[in-house]
Order: sequence, then structure tokens, then C-alpha cells
Amino acid sequence: MGVVTIQIALDKAREAGLDLVEVSPNTQPPVCRIMDYGKFLYQQKRKAKLSQKKQHVMELKELRIRPKIDDHDRNIKIKHAEEFLQRGDKVQFTMMFRGREMMYIDHGKEVMSYIIEQLQGCSKVERPADLLGKRMTLILVPSKVAATPAAGEPAQKGPNPSGLNIELKSKA
Repeated sequence: MGVVTIQIALDKAREAGLDLVEVSPNTQPPVCRIMDYGKFLYQQKRKAKLSQKKQHVMELKELRIRPKIDDHDRNIKIKHAEEFLQRGDKVQFTMMFRGREMMYIDHGKEVMSYIIEQLQGCSKVERPADLLGKRMTLILVPSKVAATPAAGEPAQKGPNPSGLNIELKSKA
């Protein structure tokens, strides 16, 4: 429309049944637009909500273990950590030492190095195992290389590992 007075712009907005919105107040002359302001706000909120829905906030998941942890229990903790890493979360292993267990710090470091070895395919060490007081902590972050199969897609591609070609048919 070009440069018009405020009164003319307000009259045009009323005729159209819309609002006169000041877009850029700091320019000379100020820039205004005739639009449905409620609809504009709704679209902005919706756009922000959709962009927020698509992003994944990295969380820190803590798994607590003991220096005398059993092999089976340790493997279950590793499996949980692998699931967290594949989702894109950081994982913190915290090993708690009590009383006389402080004499077995070397065994605790062995357990932590075993965990790192088992998870090296899907993670990187952000902070190595470090003893602070009676706690030893290790922080792992997901590696960029680790790609998870999409939902509904088979995790393994190629020939059937058993060598058997089985086809199921339904009796209809």
C-alpha cells in the first residue's frame, strides 16, 4: 500500500475485518501489516510446538553398580545402558564403595574397563572412570556411528543365519 497515515490503515483493517499489526517499530516510517493476529499467534505456537516435538533432549541416565557385582547383573546393566545410548541419552555408571570395599579399587577399575569394552561399539567415553570419595563414576555418550534399525525393519540383512528357508502360509 505504501506509506499511509495511521487512520487510513486502521480504516482499511476494519473494512477487511482484520487487525493492524506493527511489524517493525524501529524503522522510519514504522512498518505495519493488516492480518488476523489471533491466527498468526496460533500458527507461531503450533510451529514452535512441532519443532520442539522433533528434537530429542539428551538426558543423563545413571546406573549404579557395586564392585562385587555378579556377571549376570553386570550384563543386564550393560544391556540397559546400550538401550539408553541407542535412544541418544548419556549414561553414567556410578560404582559405590562401602567400608572395606575401598581396598578393592583396582577390581572396580577392571569392572569399569569391562563396561567400556562391551559398549565401545555404540558409545564413546566422555569422562573416564574417576574416583571421588567413595564413588567411582564413568560417563558414556552415544557415538555418531552407531545407527539403530528403523521400526519394522529387520536388524539383520542378508542371508538367514540358520541356513533354513522357512515360509509360513495361512490356511484360509
